[in-house]
Amino acid sequence: MTDRHSSRELGRVRNRRISAVAVLALAALVTGTGTGFAATTTPSATTVATHAFDAAPATATAPTRSFQGTLPAPTGPYAAGEDVIHLTDASRPDPWVPSSGPRQLTVTMVYPAVPGTGTPAPYMTLAEAAGIIQHRKLPASSGVTPQNLSSVTTHAFDGARPQRGKYPLVVLSPASEDPRMTLTSLATDLASHGYVVALVGHTYEDSGETLANGQTPPCAICDNPAIDFDSVTASRALDVSFVIDQLTHGNTAWPLAHLIDKHEIGMAGHSLGGAAAAATMIADPRVRAGVNMDGKFFPAPMPGQINRPLLMLGVADSHSPGGYDTTWGQTWAALGGYKKWLTVAGADHFSFSDLDLLQEEAGFPTPPLSPERGVVITREYVTAFFDQTLKGIYSPLLDGPSPNNPEVLFQY
Repeated sequence: MTDRHSSRELGRVRNRRISAVAVLALAALVTGTGTGFAATTTPSATTVATHAFDAAPATATAPTRSFQGTLPAPTGPYAAGEDVIHLTDASRPDPWVPSSGPRQLTVTMVYPAVPGTGTPAPYMTLAEAAGIIQHRKLPASSGVTPQNLSSVTTHAFDGARPQRGKYPLVVLSPASEDPRMTLTSLATDLASHGYVVALVGHTYEDSGETLANGQTPPCAICDNPAIDFDSVTASRALDVSFVIDQLTHGNTAWPLAHLIDKHEIGMAGHSLGGAAAAATMIADPRVRAGVNMDGKFFPAPMPGQINRPLLMLGVADSHSPGGYDTTWGQTWAALGGYKKWLTVAGADHFSFSDLDLLQEEAGFPTPPLSPERGVVITREYVTAFFDQTLKGIYSPLLDGPSPNNPEVLFQY
């Protein structure tokens, strides 16, 4: 990186994304995330995730493949508005590339909006798309380019008029190596049900987040076999606390921050982002409820550290009691507040993000649980959990098995 933010830019640089990125690029994330950083994936799931994108699509006998990806529409009564903001923490050097200067973050804000307002928001910038294609080595046979990816939109709308009122804030943290956009389907659905959502891009921890200066730096830690994941989740906790500060204190970083009920804050994360949710709950009491979606805990909480609601939602193979990820059992025993432990039969590690859906649309193999069902289940249970813990709205969905969701197993 050559340009840096000054302290005057702490908190407030608003960016309208001009170009979009598409789905296949995101699906390509599966290539690398199934190994190494996806520490919760079962050996069989790792094999599927790794080889799915190393091989050509099933229809790759044609010279090129035509890809038109779509993300699922949100299910709530509101539309989803979207803004992108850039934040600089002048008090903290970047933990992974100190020479770059203060820690810089790109955050997508998704909020309850008035239907029919705004313009369709893209998935990513062209530079972010190019970064994914390069980082994940998406095969040329897929026909995916930054240009054709840029036509995919998200069911969120730039510049949409916000609904009136105040809404709980939910922070979302993605898996390691995955940019923030991989949780877009969950973010838009939460917004449509009356939440303000902050999708945090953890700079230098994925294939690239476009910063305020226009640069999109690549991952600095992805190829480091000696990386200490405890330090990564601790760093993410600092990222999230800084984002919360900038959205709730004084001269806020986002013009629509008045929508946020700063007394009702939750956090959810996928994979390493789920571990970061727990780490943030330990470090920041403002986060009143958390969700870990298929992430190994780095580290497992100690008794007394988390006495607030936590949902553990994961793959049945690895995250059932007695599964190979022992941190879930350790965490369950240590939790002191309202807690739920759910697993999903037939799911894989990427069923809880956009990636399986995009992989299917790209013509690559998918797990036994259809990607569409993965999106539905993730949305329904995460929303129900936050409805109950942040809004005080009782949700019978959390009481036990449902005939509408036979794949969801209540472990405790």
